[in-house]
Formats: sequence, structure tokens, C-alpha cells
Amino acid sequence: MSVAPFTLDPSAAALLVVDLQNDFVRSGAPQEVPSARATLAAVAALRDAARTANRPVIFTRYTAGPEVTHLAWFSPECAPPLRSCWRGVQRTYGDRSAALMGHDVVDELTPRADETVVDKYGYGSFHDTELTDVLRARHVRQVWVVGTVTQICVEETVREGYRRGFEMVVAADGVSSFDDAMHDATLRNLAHKFALVTDTATMRAALGSGAPM
Repeated sequence: MSVAPFTLDPSAAALLVVDLQNDFVRSGAPQEVPSARATLAAVAALRDAARTANRPVIFTRYTAGPEVTHLAWFSPECAPPLRSCWRGVQRTYGDRSAALMGHDVVDELTPRADETVVDKYGYGSFHDTELTDVLRARHVRQVWVVGTVTQICVEETVREGYRRGFEMVVAADGVSSFDDAMHDATLRNLAHKFALVTDTATMRAALGSGAPM
């Protein structure tokens, strides 16, 4: 028996915004992903479309500290003195005049008070977090993913969601990396076995029509 690939179904979808935080996105950030800034307009437009369609919008925050953890093994920026993505740590950035909390979601995408923000202590958004319960409570079957970094937290999140039986969807123009080759290879691999890879314009069109695509 063959099973047909799934299609976009906005009635069953939630938008998951992965780790678009100051300490990744802002100019001069300790874990800067410059290409993340180029995705913000597309991500914001998709977020607005999801809100208009009354679909859940969920944000994650990569969270380090208050002590040095395994995150610093491969991201030494998470250790002192930089303390990247530690709660309560402010810093200045090249594209903002005022000091900002590095752990916060960027102001271009500020979550609403009624939207869930999931703090995670590793790469994946599902492991040891409330995300699965939040999605199940809203009867979500499809998880539409944007954010950073493509081959790290985005990929781990997609794989975790797939293992839990969710239909995972990735917006190729809504995810970003500091390495173009790894970005492209990851999207190819996810499309091969783990997720539907599409773009934010197609997602917005589906939300606007309210019909599966």
C-alpha cells in the first residue's frame, strides 16, 4: 500500500518560529547568522497571515545558563564572558542603538501576550519542552517551521516533530544559516525523508484560501 505525501492544510497547522533571537539575528551578535536578517520580512508576513487565519503562532528561544552547560561544547559563545542566550544578559548590537536582552525574540517578530514562547535547553524544540502538549491541545497536525539555524535547531526540531508523528513543513526562504552549503544540503535531506519543503508565499496563499494545497 502506498501513502500519498501530505499537502499543506492550514486548518490543521501551527507556525513555529525557531530561535529568531537577538543573540542570533542582530548585527554583531555573539552567534550571529547574518542571513537571518534577510528572512525577517518573509517570516513576519507569514506570522501575520497565520494570526489573521486564527492559527497558532509559537516561538522558541534557545536558552543557555545560568551555569555553563553542554551547549558550550560546540558554541563557546554560550559560556562566559559572552553568555550568549542567557536570560537577563543585555548587550548592544550594530543595528540597534539601545541595549537589548540577547535571549529575547527580535522586535520585528515580538510575540503577542497570548502566544506561547517555549524555552528550550538544546537544539530541538520538542525535547523536554511543553511543545507537543501545546500542539495537541490546539489539535495541530502540521507544524510549519521557520527560523535559524537551518542545519542545527531547525533540522533537529523537524526530525523530532517527524518522530512524534507531526507533518513537518519547512519554509526554505524562512530559515537561515551561516553556511550556504550546509543550508542547501539540509533542506535537500529534510525534503527527502522528513518534511515538505516549500516557501512562505505558498504558505500564505494556503492560509488566505483556507483550503488544503
